[in-house]
Amino acid sequence: MEQKRIIIIGASSGIGYEVARLFIGKGHIVGVAARRTQALEQLKSIAPERVSIKAIDVTEDNAPTLLEELIKATGGMDTYIHVSGIGKQNTALIQEQEEITFATNVKGFGTLIGFAYRYFREKGRGHIVAITSIAGTKGLGTAPSYSATKRFQSTYLQALSQLSHMEHSHVSITDIQPGFVDTAFLASNQNYPLLMPVNKVACQIVKAIEKKKRKAIIDWKFACITFIWRLIPNCIWERLHIATTHKNTPTHNINPNTPI
Repeated sequence: MEQKRIIIIGASSGIGYEVARLFIGKGHIVGVAARRTQALEQLKSIAPERVSIKAIDVTEDNAPTLLEELIKATGGMDTYIHVSGIGKQNTALIQEQEEITFATNVKGFGTLIGFAYRYFREKGRGHIVAITSIAGTKGLGTAPSYSATKRFQSTYLQALSQLSHMEHSHVSITDIQPGFVDTAFLASNQNYPLLMPVNKVACQIVKAIEKKKRKAIIDWKFACITFIWRLIPNCIWERLHIATTHKNTPTHNINPNTPI
């Protein structure tokens, strides 16, 4: 197996942490980043000689500079994996919640994905992977900014894939769209249907990355659900009531790596 240099942004918990752990276990050289580095230290302890860490907030203007530093510390980059994201149920349209979602899922995402594309374009090859969501399939009334920004992400990746073919730059693009994943970010007082264990999801994601799939919906049940969603005319969709079921009191928090 060829040893690759892999950069993962948003590796401090959930999907990002598990994907990083799996790639480290496979013997790759891995650079991991997140706003908080405590969990990243745990990843480094698995293979100190093959893991580099960096504190990066994707919404800050210095994020590209810090990413460049992490790439240098890792000795280069063959694969860029963007997991960092945020999502909130926000039927009240609280401005602060909407703005942080836009800042993280649009500005932060676009800035670092764009940096990775330019890096690979100059290198002549590379692989960009992003964890988006099935929430980008349709506009979701319970989380307007989340579903909209996830749609933006998938469209941006599609545009870059076309650009890569136009330029013959050999930059591969993979869009990973998970359904509900059982991580600490999921609100404990809500019932999420078809909840998937994070380790199982991470294994499927790693397989999709290794196969360089253009798009992978995790898992097959959510692939069927989104297929049906796409068939629903907008005039009907906009009159549907789609929401998670609360056990107790409502909450605005949801898993940043999964749809509501």
